[in-house]
Amino acid sequence: MTLPPPHPMRSASPDEHRRRGRDGGRVLVLNASYEPVNVCTVRRAVVLLLKAKAEVVENATWELRSERATMSRPVVIRLVTYVVVPRDTHRRKITRRAVFARDNWTCQYCGSRSNLTVDHVIPRSKGGSSTWDNIVASCAPCNRRKADHLPDKAGMHPRRTPTMPQPHVFIHVATPTIPAAWRHWLPADAEAAA
Repeated sequence: MTLPPPHPMRSASPDEHRRRGRDGGRVLVLNASYEPVNVCTVRRAVVLLLKAKAEVVENATWELRSERATMSRPVVIRLVTYVVVPRDTHRRKITRRAVFARDNWTCQYCGSRSNLTVDHVIPRSKGGSSTWDNIVASCAPCNRRKADHLPDKAGMHPRRTPTMPQPHVFIHVATPTIPAAWRHWLPADAEAAA
């Protein structure tokens, strides 16, 4: 005769899944120097932990379970050995989400946070390039108002000069809503963008 387990194992309730939210599947990866370098899935984080290539810095209150093991769900992990991260953001692909994250999801002409598009400060029709220092977030009304005019002719100048984004911007691209447990590990200006 086999005895039933003391309490049945089951999946988390729908309320628990909602509480964990959209970012329940993301883990912040820190370099050995505690510098944020990436965001990965929980599965990838567990593999790094099991291979002893990373250690848990912060974990969630719930657990991950397999047939034979139970472990706390990692929220922030730190690589055991230092990884050189190339700082070639000028070569990174320019995406709408990366531009929005760099510009704090705000129109660079009027400050609106809705109906965002991207705008070439110097229009391509006037010889402007598609580079980090010529593209800004713009709301659709400002983009239409500026049209293909130069900033002086349109009387519209970006509030901030567009530049290459800082590395932490790409963490915002991977996870637009920053979990509270990550804020301690991100630069202060990254928190302001959250």
